[in-house]
Amino acid sequence: MTNASAHVHVLISGGFSGAYETLLPGFIKTTGIKVTTGSGASQGAGPQTIAAQLARGVAADVVILSREGLEDLIAAGKIAAETDVDLARVPLGVGVRAGTPKPDVGTVEAFKQLLLKAKAVAIPESTSGIWLTNDLFPRLGVAGKISVKSAPRGSDAARMAAAGEADLTIQPVSEILVAPGVDFAGSLAPEIQFVQVFSAAVVAGSRALENSRRLIAFLSSARAGEAIKNSGMEPLAATS
Repeated sequence: MTNASAHVHVLISGGFSGAYETLLPGFIKTTGIKVTTGSGASQGAGPQTIAAQLARGVAADVVILSREGLEDLIAAGKIAAETDVDLARVPLGVGVRAGTPKPDVGTVEAFKQLLLKAKAVAIPESTSGIWLTNDLFPRLGVAGKISVKSAPRGSDAARMAAAGEADLTIQPVSEILVAPGVDFAGSLAPEIQFVQVFSAAVVAGSRALENSRRLIAFLSSARAGEAIKNSGMEPLAATS
């Protein structure tokens, strides 16, 4: 008989979504636990960030998002103590409209010239976009010289590139690989790379604590590794 503890509500950001969607059916099949999934941005100021949704009472037992976003939630007292687990890490890459020539993004100079020549560059307003705006663009000397279109989510930035509203999108590789109408051009050069860690944790006050822990353990298990790798990420939590 199903009860509240056999139903887990998840809020997830885009970075880990590809692996999650592949793995979730296996978790449900082996445990019988019902899972409801909602989505939101890891960070940012919009109403659909995970933090904003939690603040207005959206039901959630588990959150999966960037480590930076999770640290914000921990600081705000929104996460159950000692439940956070790092799942995977992923570099930033460049996506372009499907079928168009893939630009050279393999060196710092090539990437800089690509930015300067682009009519518009799409980025998410979340963790990666915050880093691009505050760190990389100023460091490259292109801040104020390029047209940047910010979108609430990585999926929104990818849609801009797919629709031709931007010449390219810069976001986690795992988000580019699942984006319809977008081709992956390559990862940023190591000297200008920002590797994001995506993590999971139980929301403070969850009435499904044990089953939430079971879901996180499943996503961080060795058997989840292949799906995580296939989604463009490197698994972190399990090595055996």
